[in-house]
Amino acid sequence: MATPRKKPVARAKPVKRAKRASRKPVLVDFALQGGGAHGAFAWGVLDRALEEPRMQIEGISGTSAGAMNAAVLADGYTEGGADGARAALERFWKRVSDAAAMSPFRRGPLDVLMGRWTLDTSPTFIAMDLASRLFSPYDLGMAALNPLRDILAQSVDFARLQRSPIKVYVTATNVHTGKGRVFRNAELSVDALLASACLPTMFQAIEIDGEPYWDGGYSGNPTITPLVLECNASDTILVQINPVERPGTPKSARDILNRLNEISFNAPLLKELGMIALLRQATDPGRGEGRQWARMRIHRIASEGMLDLGYSSKLNAEWAFFRMLRDEGRRCADEFIAAHGPDLGKRSTLDLDTMLPAV
Repeated sequence: MATPRKKPVARAKPVKRAKRASRKPVLVDFALQGGGAHGAFAWGVLDRALEEPRMQIEGISGTSAGAMNAAVLADGYTEGGADGARAALERFWKRVSDAAAMSPFRRGPLDVLMGRWTLDTSPTFIAMDLASRLFSPYDLGMAALNPLRDILAQSVDFARLQRSPIKVYVTATNVHTGKGRVFRNAELSVDALLASACLPTMFQAIEIDGEPYWDGGYSGNPTITPLVLECNASDTILVQINPVERPGTPKSARDILNRLNEISFNAPLLKELGMIALLRQATDPGRGEGRQWARMRIHRIASEGMLDLGYSSKLNAEWAFFRMLRDEGRRCADEFIAAHGPDLGKRSTLDLDTMLPAV
């Protein structure tokens, strides 16, 4: 009797690993707007981005609070990697809040009761707002009253920042020329960061190399060009704090001033994005700098919740406020990663053509 043949044992097919698992992290840059206390929103975005294996931060351009986030992150990263950067950011914002514990800029009882973060009814804020229209910081002798000076000295090791693998670009506005100056890692100091955040109605100009500087938001909020020309990353993530559009026509004096503040601090960014859109259309994508502009991919993370926050809340340094903004930043970053993470390294998720200047 013939022995029955054994059926060949089917070999299990090798399991293909998901492409995403073997995909290298995408180099990304961040462009961080300034906005005082509202910069805690960008802290939340960065906190979430530092957890994301699909992203590797190569460069950060920042203005005002964005500049401080950039310097603190890059220094913390140099010392302890992503976890060190996250811890450094939290320490910095906690120090800012602790330093303001006895500040007269506090919410009024009605705002606390209504759950509003504004300082619009704060007697101190109202008095300061009125005084700033009559007196300058030079009249009042407000030269050395910026508490951020000591906080930055404690929070950033500038010698270590010079050798950080993350490139930092900080913008301040030259008072004499009105032009922006970009400070890079090797040029950064406490004064450079304070210059980037120097509101001329609150502080005397910061002098660097014999030149006076004001807030960088007047000339670049933030400046994006160095990220394109000096970094290998082609994906730039803009963290926008100041609302570009606001429905309705402001009619009260405070609402008008608030909207003017938003427009003036967005204007340099919108002009630069418009210039970038033109360069993308006009340059040769196969040659020199034209290739850098053509390959640029831009993304934006913002929150509609910022529409509910007026100018006065930029001076609110309560820890609960910072944490709320941080959590909102993390939430928005999480939504961006879930929706557009696969687009990184492939395509823009912000249509730059809408930024083209009107003709």
